[in-house]
Order: sequence, then C-alpha cells, then structure tokens
Amino acid sequence: MIRDDIKQAQIAAMKAGDKETRAAVSLMQAAIKNRDIEARTGPAIADDDALVVEVLQKMVKQRRESIDMYRKGGRDELADAEEREVAVIERFLPQQLSEEDTRAAIETIKAELSASGMKDMGRVMAELKARHASVLDMSKASGLVKAALS
Repeated sequence: MIRDDIKQAQIAAMKAGDKETRAAVSLMQAAIKNRDIEARTGPAIADDDALVVEVLQKMVKQRRESIDMYRKGGRDELADAEEREVAVIERFLPQQLSEEDTRAAIETIKAELSASGMKDMGRVMAELKARHASVLDMSKASGLVKAALS
C-alpha cells in the first residue's frame, strides 16, 4: 500500500537526516490524515490506495500552480523548493498514462458510449475518471476529451 511506503520513506529520511524529504513526507501524511477525517462523514472508501493517490495528485496540482505563480513573481528560490516537494510526492504516485495511451482510452470510451459531440463530454469524463483516475491528470485529459469530441 502507498500509505505504508510513505511511512517507510519518512523513517528512511529521518535516519538519513534528509530534512527536505522528511518535511515533504510529513506534509503528505498530514494531508492524508485530513482526508481520512473528511471521509468519516461520507460514504466508505473501498480502495485506500485510490484515496491516497487522490490526495497526492491534489498536492502535486497545488504545487504546480504555486510554481507558476512564483516564477511569474520572480521568486525562483520558492519555485525550486516547490519543485523538490513535487519530486518527492511523485515518487509515490503510480506511473501516469502517456498522452498516446490517454487518447486511446478516450477513443475507447467515446466508442462505447457512442459519444459524438460536446454534449457528451460530461459522460466521457465521468467514465474516464472512473476507469483511469489514479493514472491520469484529469486537467490534461479534459483538453484531450474536448479535442476528441469537437
């Protein structure tokens, strides 16, 4: 499980004296714990890895947005720190689908749903998320779906 890998990484970082990795892993654990608390009030999550992947993907997205803002503001040292955090977080995420594989998955779903235009984008996106959420960047997939349906 990814959660166990994260705990082991924190122990290894502590033993190695790697403060940056330890800090990033601590942030990941805190975000996962917050998500666990939120999940108590909602429906039960069947797959723990899916929950962890969702949290980590959200963290990566937030950091990428911060990196863009820091670069535009001329704060390269802060952007570099965020990039190092992204590198640590991405070690625990499953390998993402390539653009070619993403296009193939979209075409498969499009054919199965008989999707023909932009009115079907919601259905295609929902099915794509249901099947491939853990290995897809949904913001990039959205653009590919839009291109496939137009």
